[in-house]
Amino acid sequence: MEIGNSFQRTTPIVLNLIIINTLVYFAQSAFGPMDGDNSINDLFALHHYKSDVFKPHQLITHMFMHGGFFHLLFNMLALWMFGTIIERQWGPKRFLLFYLFCGVVAALAQLGNYAYEFWPYDHNQVIFNEAHYQLMTRLGCTVGASGAIMGVLAAYGYLFPNTKLFIMPIPFPVKAKWAIIGIIALDVFGGFAGNPNSNVAHFAHVGGALAGFLLVLYWNKTKKNTFY
Repeated sequence: MEIGNSFQRTTPIVLNLIIINTLVYFAQSAFGPMDGDNSINDLFALHHYKSDVFKPHQLITHMFMHGGFFHLLFNMLALWMFGTIIERQWGPKRFLLFYLFCGVVAALAQLGNYAYEFWPYDHNQVIFNEAHYQLMTRLGCTVGASGAIMGVLAAYGYLFPNTKLFIMPIPFPVKAKWAIIGIIALDVFGGFAGNPNSNVAHFAHVGGALAGFLLVLYWNKTKKNTFY
């Protein structure tokens, strides 16, 4: 009964986004291999703009794909927890526009990161043949709703700054504004630290969060009372 009530309280865009992301994840699993030629990853994940498999639609499609079950689970849980509240404030149309905008900006930020990472290859400081270059751009693709959801988190921190959140493993509640700032700061640090073993698109997260903050700030500029 409690589960049913929870789903009934879930707003329509959030619920449909969760359903779509889950269905796409199962499609990824069913129609692999994920590393094969012309795979679902080649078609819909976000690739370097110099990759032979890059297509403009990947700016949107990548945000409905995930790299594993827990990647999907944590993203959808965050979307449900924070997105539902924001969608109730704004309504379905505005929330969907916001979500997609943050996801696309996150993708553009990741393309910028690709340009930075491949700068030595593009400027002949490191020599690779074209086949090896294309293999690297193809395998180093990006999937996940995290960029869009970071925008949702940034909006939540702005709209409800003093709401107390429990963030594991911190043993006490933290105000939303400090929790969100801390999460973004970790992504900034992770991006500049440049751990070669990390598969987290830190700059995509930062791009999505920045897009979310700036858009909610702009919308709030003339209609502040409607956001509280």
